[in-house]
Amino acid sequence: MKKLGLYLIILIFSAYIAHAQTNKRALRGVWVATVTNIDWPAKQGLSSEEQKQEMIFLLDKVKDYNMNTIIFQIRPTADAFYKSSYEPYSHWLTGVQGEDPGYDPLQFTIDECHKRGLNIHVWLNPYRINNDTVAYNTYAKDHIINKHPDWVINYGKAKYFDPGLDGVREFTCKVVKDIVNNYDIDAIHMDDYFYPYKISGQEFPDSLTFVKYPRGFGNKEDWRRNNVNLIIKEINETIKSVKPWVEFGISPFAIWRNKTEDPRGSETKAMTNYDGLYADILLWQEKGWIDYVLPQLYFNIGYPIADYAILSDWWSKYNYGANVYAGLAPYRVSKKAKQKEWHSSQELIRQINRNMADPNIKGEIYFSAKSLFDKPEVNLEKRLVKKEYKSLSISPENNRIKRIEPENPLNVSLQTEDEHNIILKWQRGKNAKRFVIYKFKRNKPVNRDNPETIIAVTGLTEIVLPYKNKKDFKKYRYGITSLSPSHSESSIVFFD
Repeated sequence: MKKLGLYLIILIFSAYIAHAQTNKRALRGVWVATVTNIDWPAKQGLSSEEQKQEMIFLLDKVKDYNMNTIIFQIRPTADAFYKSSYEPYSHWLTGVQGEDPGYDPLQFTIDECHKRGLNIHVWLNPYRINNDTVAYNTYAKDHIINKHPDWVINYGKAKYFDPGLDGVREFTCKVVKDIVNNYDIDAIHMDDYFYPYKISGQEFPDSLTFVKYPRGFGNKEDWRRNNVNLIIKEINETIKSVKPWVEFGISPFAIWRNKTEDPRGSETKAMTNYDGLYADILLWQEKGWIDYVLPQLYFNIGYPIADYAILSDWWSKYNYGANVYAGLAPYRVSKKAKQKEWHSSQELIRQINRNMADPNIKGEIYFSAKSLFDKPEVNLEKRLVKKEYKSLSISPENNRIKRIEPENPLNVSLQTEDEHNIILKWQRGKNAKRFVIYKFKRNKPVNRDNPETIIAVTGLTEIVLPYKNKKDFKKYRYGITSLSPSHSESSIVFFD
């Protein structure tokens, strides 16, 4: 009987591994944080050319790791890393808020992502105006703080928009609409900064707003949650009214609620989104107001008060049809970490493999680019491209956005450039945003669900590929598909 049980366990585990190995749809990427120059640019005041070269280097690293996505912070503090109709350029670009950096950072990044076949989600903070007024307290003349000082709340060292005001929601939706209208992005993304993390002994000063605009609520905490519910609902409606294929994703703190506070809660014992940040993530998923959820699972497996294993299982279970991705924490890896599990990057490997074994968790994003790529203790590139990320992947489809069918690539052609390179060329069909290049052995069944057959993803219409010799060249055939803005894939066309 024991042997039979062991056999069943091995069989189930093998099935999970088979799923992981054959799933070519997985989101893999990094957050690119711009607030306080965490990831990019390295410091204020770099020339436009220096900033561009830094971004190119960063995107090349994303490709080196066989990843497919960046989440680029473009509105950290009611300012802009793009040409905004409503907010000034960020001082983290030039050192002076409102000063033109000489190019459009977002458009440049989109263009470079397009060349590499990368997805770009743009990351906005809805309420934060200034994260540290002691360090920086000078605003551009046209900044909204000068037009609507009545919208501003001071809390700790920071300034925030008052979430209880209709005007704040309307303005935020205008900002979102401006971005979605003018840029070819894959998603609008927000993280865990809704109502700010609580400061001990200091109440968030919104009592007057609550008294003036209670909207039928007698309980301030319920009113605060409703304020956030409203902005999430309205942002989603704004996005879908312009481009219904653009996703809206949220990256919340790891815990919705503890089980001691709600029967649906997780077996954890820590601060929560619902009670601490007034963010009712499950409601947003249930109502279909968000398309994906990317919880910040920044704890190790076995951590007593917030176990990664318990939390990843919980988010997997309570997905309500939204895509689920895992936020991972290379920034925690350090020889000096309090938990021994973080003394090496092996903890991240365990988490990645756990994600790959769960069909409801469709990938992972790392916080942040600098910690993953530049931190010597992490050092994951060789391991990932050899094993977990050995094959390329493409973004999962999302049932909550408008599906767009792409036309097949047109007029495909293959020619040899020299004895070691071939050139594949094609034309872009209707609704084709990116292309997937496949390589198959001749006279063998074609299985494009096998990610090992993917050799490139690009937004361009030409690619140069190496081959060893003519004998090697004759052993293979190449195919290509189109990917639409909703990540739907066309039929395959062969370069025969």
